[in-house]
Amino acid sequence: MAPAGDSKYSTEAMAETFYLSNIVPQNYKNNAGFWNRFEMYCRDLTQRFDDIWIVSGPLLLPVQNEDGKKSVTYQVIGSDDVVVPTHLYKVILARRKPSEETLAEGAFIVPNVPISFQHQLPEFQVPLETLEKSSGLVFFPQVDKSKEVKNICEEDTCKLIELEEFKLYIAGRSMKNARSLQKVEKIMLELREANIKPDRYLLELYEQKKNELESGETVTVRDGRQG
Repeated sequence: MAPAGDSKYSTEAMAETFYLSNIVPQNYKNNAGFWNRFEMYCRDLTQRFDDIWIVSGPLLLPVQNEDGKKSVTYQVIGSDDVVVPTHLYKVILARRKPSEETLAEGAFIVPNVPISFQHQLPEFQVPLETLEKSSGLVFFPQVDKSKEVKNICEEDTCKLIELEEFKLYIAGRSMKNARSLQKVEKIMLELREANIKPDRYLLELYEQKKNELESGETVTVRDGRQG
């Protein structure tokens, strides 16, 4: 639930995100798509706020049947019948400067299913009280509720990265990890076939990665994009 991408400051920290205590079964397309974009947005918040607190977790939520009754149904996987959550949640608390008392907050419940790029984060925002009731948890109990707490989607954008920019980001990440000229060329070919024009960063990375693979030297290209 704490993404490995948030722990790149340490190899040990990244490895610890893969402990089973930090993992839940998640729909692959959700994890690689909408949830990935959500995590990228959370990392991007650190460019606009000094302090960010984020809590993530799984949920098992009921659905209403045709007869009007509610029930909870979920998949289990593996020989030990590991539960697959029906939903995932994030709660964000943000403060622009440590000297400020005003906070911004947002609670989000996301179905554990594929979600297309047409959907944006505000569609999944819920009142914090709704999430607390569904999870049985109290989030940020030390926050003084008598003081103003702003809506994170009004204080910030809550806008997730669009499809074309997301594909450029994925292409850049794949390019960094490419170990052959064939892989490098395949990445560029896939972008052309998708009618996506490489940005300046990717073009520079492409040229330097080719030189690296041809010469056997390692180069570093700074990524100034979101995520």
